[in-house]
Amino acid sequence: MANRQLGKILAVALIALLSVSDVACDHRTFSRKQLEADGKDVGDDPVISVRREKVKDAVLHAWTSYEKYAWGFDQLQPQTMNGVNSFGGLGVTIVDALDTLFIMGLDEQFQRARDWVATSLNFNINYNASVFETTIRMVGGLLSAYDLSGDKVFLEKATDIANRLLPAWNTPSGINYNSINLATGDAHNYPSANGNSILAEVGTTQLEFIALSQRTNDPKYQEKVEKVIEVLHKNFPADGLLPIYINPQTGMPSPSIITFGAEGDSFYEYLLKVWIQGNKTQAVEVYREMWETSMSGLQSLVRESTPSAYAYICEKDGNTLIDQMNELACFASGMLALGSSGFDPQKAKTILSLSEEEIGKTCYNFYQMTETKLAGEDYIFTPRQDMSLDNPYNLMRPETVESLFYLWHFTGNKMYQDWGWDIFQAFEKNSRLETGYVGLTDVNTGAKDNLMQSFFLAETLKYLYLLFSPPLVIPLDEWVFNTEAHPLKIVSRLNSGESLSKSGHVLPTGLGGRKRGSTGH
Repeated sequence: MANRQLGKILAVALIALLSVSDVACDHRTFSRKQLEADGKDVGDDPVISVRREKVKDAVLHAWTSYEKYAWGFDQLQPQTMNGVNSFGGLGVTIVDALDTLFIMGLDEQFQRARDWVATSLNFNINYNASVFETTIRMVGGLLSAYDLSGDKVFLEKATDIANRLLPAWNTPSGINYNSINLATGDAHNYPSANGNSILAEVGTTQLEFIALSQRTNDPKYQEKVEKVIEVLHKNFPADGLLPIYINPQTGMPSPSIITFGAEGDSFYEYLLKVWIQGNKTQAVEVYREMWETSMSGLQSLVRESTPSAYAYICEKDGNTLIDQMNELACFASGMLALGSSGFDPQKAKTILSLSEEEIGKTCYNFYQMTETKLAGEDYIFTPRQDMSLDNPYNLMRPETVESLFYLWHFTGNKMYQDWGWDIFQAFEKNSRLETGYVGLTDVNTGAKDNLMQSFFLAETLKYLYLLFSPPLVIPLDEWVFNTEAHPLKIVSRLNSGESLSKSGHVLPTGLGGRKRGSTGH
């Protein structure tokens, strides 16, 4: 598609509004009914029901520990039984956990979290915030809570923080800076990136800001983030693989590695998910086209280890392939499963096989090969020696269980539920303390850190819970998960030539790069 066509589509399709019925749906009641009524897959299976309740108990333990020792702080330090402000004091764990509490029917806990957001959440702080982390955790978490509950306090807070982030997009190219002071609006990039913006961080704000425009009927948020895609599309390579550094002055890629791990990953995820968020209409077709191009590029990076034939996604530096893979890149298995249905039947079968039988198996074995049965951060692949652990840290990341959720959903194979249960049991054995959950500094010795990541509640435990729940609890034809596992309602985007005033949609009145992770010692 020519760039001028893309520009026309992005200009015309600035906004879409949620179409809701006259009676707002109580989605929480709907979820509970499905848990009781859907016995066809898992609802009547007592083993799966017990697993689901065990995960819910884990959420309750994690949340109760946070409330007791770290209320109002960003994250809990379980070993020292206190809180730490890893994100400037935004109460990130509270916002990240809102939708998890709601989905699981933990009403009293959700209400206390809601009241804190209404009375204590303050963004006017002198803090240099990551635009990416703040978007996926705060904007995404608040919008998801709004979509689920219909409580306007969440939309008001999401709008407040998004407005504070907007100056980051005021660059010559429209490629945003990655950090901004929430009080002053001064934006900049990280010194470690040599003035460049990071691909995953500029390409992982689209879901949240488009959703905010839809729910506020204000196009400015969508305009900013879709300008980024328009600029990247101008220089999109034939194989769809962009390096992790983008120059915010020119919009051009800067020499750097290509990866589906840290700093590259969620850009590709959002190409697919914005297409899904827009209900796969013509207005968002360019996202699907870019994603399919990138998936051809991904296939060119896949190699198999010897002798066990574990498939892995290489990184690429110039023309050189690097035989290593982040655990972060394990999201790709679920992403491929999620996007497989948009291909023709033969291609869909190939993509699902890559997701299921190849990458998914490798990522599960990232866990199984260690003494604790929890995965490290990085693995290297050596001829005739398969794979070995390169970084032994475990941050309680969600990517593998996220992919197991999608693989189970699209194949119905209960093996993926069993694999998820193995991982959950390993967390229970090695990461659970009386005062919360912690990561491991070494997955072979079991040495522990002193931090309960907010995404353990937002993502890891949520995906495990959904893995053991009926598919209609969060139907994937009605909701799309952001990269922090916050579900947002799918809304059809306006087609070319359709004016906003004639669209017939109304505002919602209520609906029933991936994370860095921080370390603590």
